[in-house]
Amino acid sequence: MSVPAGAGAGRGSGWDRAADLERAPAEVPDPDSTEVPAELRASIEAAMARYPDTHSAAVPALHAAQELHGWCSPEAIEQVACVMRVTPAYLASVATFYDMLETSPAGRHSIYVCTNISCSLRGADALLSAIREAAEEDPEFNVRAFECLGACDIAPMASVDGTYVGPLSLEDIPRLLDDARVARPVLPDKQLATRRVADPTANSSEFPRHPPQEHRLQ
Repeated sequence: MSVPAGAGAGRGSGWDRAADLERAPAEVPDPDSTEVPAELRASIEAAMARYPDTHSAAVPALHAAQELHGWCSPEAIEQVACVMRVTPAYLASVATFYDMLETSPAGRHSIYVCTNISCSLRGADALLSAIREAAEEDPEFNVRAFECLGACDIAPMASVDGTYVGPLSLEDIPRLLDDARVARPVLPDKQLATRRVADPTANSSEFPRHPPQEHRLQ
């Protein structure tokens, strides 16, 4: 049975379609004819070196390609496949499974607004609508709801290019977008990573350690 190319196209499509037995078998891209940016190659090889089975590096390798290209385009997937010595189809199956890997063009700045119960009760839905409205004219922003980002203590919150910020108010939106546009630290006073903690050794060496806070029973 011959299946037309692109039939049933969509995110994660293919499970309900018969295999096309007339198609040529998938091949690993030829390294002699596939150009891979040096920085991307270095990132992929560093990720592969961390795992006994190099297939485990698929997600960080695709993430590195997305950082460079803005999304997991067919060209980006082919470049990753070339370095990892796997087929593009294998990587496409990974990319369509993980929600934070984009398989269609998206803005370079990702803003994921948590809309799960804690954030929703504290105004996340209004926050999401306001951020979408403020960023809708700028194609560099990819704004969407996220089921849960696991930071209920700073609700309502969002992830901006991987940086957790909160609690957010509507007044924070212009500064948040401006910081992302010019590559400044986003809302540094509201970043989860720099919040004071009870354990002075809890923060990584990337951030200053804090003195322990005193906790008194009232």
